[in-house]
Amino acid sequence: MTIIELIEAGASQLAGAGVAFGHGTSNAYDEAAWLVLWQLGLPLDDLDSVKNKPVALEDQAKIATLFIARIETRKPAAYLTHEAWLMGVPFYVDERSIVPRSFIAELLADGSIDPWLSESTQYVLDLCTGNGSLAVLAAMTYPDVRVDAADISDDALAVARINVAKHGLESRITLLQSDGLASVNGPYDLILCNPPYVNAQSMADLPAEFRAEPELALAGGSDGMDFIRQLLHAAPAHLSTEGVLVLEIGNERAHFEAAFEALEVVWLTTSAGEDQVLLVTREALTHT
Repeated sequence: MTIIELIEAGASQLAGAGVAFGHGTSNAYDEAAWLVLWQLGLPLDDLDSVKNKPVALEDQAKIATLFIARIETRKPAAYLTHEAWLMGVPFYVDERSIVPRSFIAELLADGSIDPWLSESTQYVLDLCTGNGSLAVLAAMTYPDVRVDAADISDDALAVARINVAKHGLESRITLLQSDGLASVNGPYDLILCNPPYVNAQSMADLPAEFRAEPELALAGGSDGMDFIRQLLHAAPAHLSTEGVLVLEIGNERAHFEAAFEALEVVWLTTSAGEDQVLLVTREALTHT
């Protein structure tokens, strides 16, 4: 069989099994292509040049085993490959941290946050850093800043440490174990945060692939706002005078606006629309 034939067969297999996507791919074909190309050690972005290449029987068997594992375990593909990509940058990942997929990565890449920054922006915090991907991307985007990457989970920080080293950023990124803002430094000119925000009903309805991730990194209480309430209360003390907080809330805009109806925020546009990520200034937080 050729590579493209294996991908098409694998896509049919995944679709037929009813697996859920959302950890780097959104459909069966893209996920199948990822698994096949990864197993063969081929670039994930150059299928056209190799799609008609025949695959040895031994490699076909390995690919078949990988698809069986994806279906039977319901683990995200990234946990099977130990690799995830965000804005074209590769990251190591395993079950100790959630699979990186934050829309904040888009905002770093396209400059959407930049109008709120200045030459005095020197100190950045990635709160709830998980595997460290946003901290790494922030350090890459702003080469003159220092970045703290904080998480309550020592397991997640162990994964983040791998990624900081992978991209040679040990001198610019400091990893901190912290329950929210309790043990961070500051004041920060920019805080990035993709926190646990999934409401209780949505948590109960999550597909198995999402339940394979650490619940601590997902569950946000009855309305998804438990962590965010604490964060917004504590944030002004950890922000510089002109500092801003960029906060991802997923599909919880209605719950956010109900909880913080008097708070003036700016909704930032991502590929998922204008409901996923917001920006709030220190000034707005202190006048609510």
